[in-house]
Amino acid sequence: MVRNYFNYFTEIEERFQQRRGTLLLLSTLDWALIDMWREGGIPLEAVLRGIDTAFDKYESRQRRGRMQRVNGLAWCAQAVMQAAMEMSEAATGSAGAAQGGEDSGFEHARVAAHLTAAAEALDRSTVAGEACRATAARLRELADEVRSGGDGKAAGVNLEGLERSLTVLEEKLYEAIRAAAPEALLAGLKEHAALELAPYRSRMGVVQLRQVELQFERKQLLVNYNLPRLSLFYMSQQ
Repeated sequence: MVRNYFNYFTEIEERFQQRRGTLLLLSTLDWALIDMWREGGIPLEAVLRGIDTAFDKYESRQRRGRMQRVNGLAWCAQAVMQAAMEMSEAATGSAGAAQGGEDSGFEHARVAAHLTAAAEALDRSTVAGEACRATAARLRELADEVRSGGDGKAAGVNLEGLERSLTVLEEKLYEAIRAAAPEALLAGLKEHAALELAPYRSRMGVVQLRQVELQFERKQLLVNYNLPRLSLFYMSQQ
């Protein structure tokens, strides 16, 4: 069942607070993660299941010794990704048995279309042209590999391996774009990030703050140049 935007955020927040046992306010990074999951079409059930799994493991380890309290939703990110993958694989299997192959959301054609669309957007880039063209070429190669693999279903594609490749490509692309961006633009992004993070500085560590700042800068820099995110989390679910 499709959940509306408000419920997606509030139910995740409530489950995290319930499992943590306190009404800790979510941080900027936490909200960014939720937004990323929502935009990427990660089912609410997968997020809630991932949170439960992460806390079940945490509580099991905690009984064997003292551990620091979980202070951020990012701690559950890996478990959420795993739950989403498991749900996708289960949906593929059950659909194939009951309905003859209903779409799971990660079919070859859909993944390849996402990669091709990203490549086309990079071809239109007005910044870091060489890096964008090289990335676009690699995305088309990956799209061809996806189209030629397996039986057309997600099970025929190594989604985790593809996601790792996309992460590396995006990191390299971001560095090239950042190097080409004007100093004034980057300074403005840092100032904006500082204002957004000001309310959270008293309860976030230096490392976490830096991670949030970098994530904010990356997202806003790509938006500024109208460039795509490459991760499968951002694959259109239309």
